[in-house]
Amino acid sequence: MKLQIINGPNLNLLGKREKSIYGDTSFEPFFSSLQQQYPQLQLEYFQSNWEGAIIDKIHATGYEFDGIIINAGAYTHTSLAIGDAIAAVTTPVVEVHISNVHAREAFRHHSFLAKNCVGVIAGFGLNSYKLAIESFITEGTK
Repeated sequence: MKLQIINGPNLNLLGKREKSIYGDTSFEPFFSSLQQQYPQLQLEYFQSNWEGAIIDKIHATGYEFDGIIINAGAYTHTSLAIGDAIAAVTTPVVEVHISNVHAREAFRHHSFLAKNCVGVIAGFGLNSYKLAIESFITEGTK
């Protein structure tokens, strides 16, 4: 199974920014631990602070991969274009968030991505990504 993880803006600063919300671990060592935990999977990781680059990655992987796991950061709440890109591809997408966005500011309560995703996982820290991987393993690529 081939899964693409896509992280959006400011997630390159995990472990440095707002540790009370996002924790003190950067994504790269966490991603390495995912690769070790799931050796049977082909996991790929991409991060960009640019909306267009995220859309390009969805287009590039959205017909060939078995799943996409996306944390679009603040673009979740602002980007119709990323939502449209998800709708345009055939690969199922799971939206993830490290924090519980529904326990935060009101503008974070709406997602422009969710209606085009097979599921949303929020509030479990970096384990949100593990839960998304497990959903692909157990549920397949519905």
